[in-house]
Amino acid sequence: MNEKYIEVRNISKHFGKVKAVDDISIEIKEGEFFSLLGPSGCGKTTLLRLLAGFEYPTKGDLLIDGIDVTALPPNKRPTNMVFQNYAIFPHINVVKNIQFGLRKLGLTKAENDQRVEEVLSLVKLEGYEERYSNQLSGGQRQRVALARALVRRPKVLLLDEPLGALDKKLRDEMQLELRNLQKSIGITFVFVTHDQEEAISMSDRVAVMNEGKIQQLSQPNELYKNPNNIFVSDFIGETNFLNGKTNEKHGDKIDVAIESLGNFKVDNRLNISANTSDIVCSIRPEAMMISREVQSDWDISLPASIKQTSYYGEMTRFYVEVKGIDQVLTVSSQHFDNQSFQTGECFVSIGLEDIALLEKK
Repeated sequence: MNEKYIEVRNISKHFGKVKAVDDISIEIKEGEFFSLLGPSGCGKTTLLRLLAGFEYPTKGDLLIDGIDVTALPPNKRPTNMVFQNYAIFPHINVVKNIQFGLRKLGLTKAENDQRVEEVLSLVKLEGYEERYSNQLSGGQRQRVALARALVRRPKVLLLDEPLGALDKKLRDEMQLELRNLQKSIGITFVFVTHDQEEAISMSDRVAVMNEGKIQQLSQPNELYKNPNNIFVSDFIGETNFLNGKTNEKHGDKIDVAIESLGNFKVDNRLNISANTSDIVCSIRPEAMMISREVQSDWDISLPASIKQTSYYGEMTRFYVEVKGIDQVLTVSSQHFDNQSFQTGECFVSIGLEDIALLEKK
């Protein structure tokens, strides 16, 4: 496997004074499902368009499979793109939509028909060949767009928020199908999304972007459990931030005074300096335990008061006040329903291994 199948070398794209992409360097592996994740305006779609050739960089270089494609137009690159709005033609049927991408490849009719048949099977659209777009569901139209892109057999498939127009249930189904499709054909996918759950559930690696820069590039579980900064921690799921101050270092651990809770020895993964006041502790809601009694086997067990609950079926979210902490903490649990555990006094327990120490910067 080529570990540097796609190389983005110091790429920048400026629109006037706006730095949409600001000196980004990344490497994407052959056969990888790679996601660019971030809020609107962070530069992720601009970076995807740079890979596609719809934009050209202000500076920097792009290589795909060892070939410099920086100055090549889209039709000369080994890529194809799937857009959020599908961009399928309403006046022609499914087969002709898919065949449209083959027009300039110079294939024989037999080769053309074989490719169309293969991708129809791949995206599970056998039997829909003669249908028009107004006769298809949103998910089926998305499959047509995928088939039209894949029928050219690109080395890299670029996907610009392709599931954004689908309802949640269908989007969840398509996430699984798209991931299975990528595994089965084995080509490199570069996927753009603003949906954290989508990126985490589908990707081999995720690059979190903000203000034109990569904030962190990691495997999904590493992003979630070990964020590099406050932005990533806050953007990747929900979290609680508690102010703190570091004291002495102890190898790979450090003493931390957390608001009014006391002093604790926690992992210092980011090598934060001793005696630093500009730090926060990030604690995920589901990493905390809520109970009616103190939990002596947890590192921290604090008396608290439940002020509100929200029931979501698969889990309940508790909003609790803890003495010495100004803000309300959010705790998630799958062990209670909304009727049996709504308000009142409780205990919130935390494991030291679930505290991510971050700098304010």
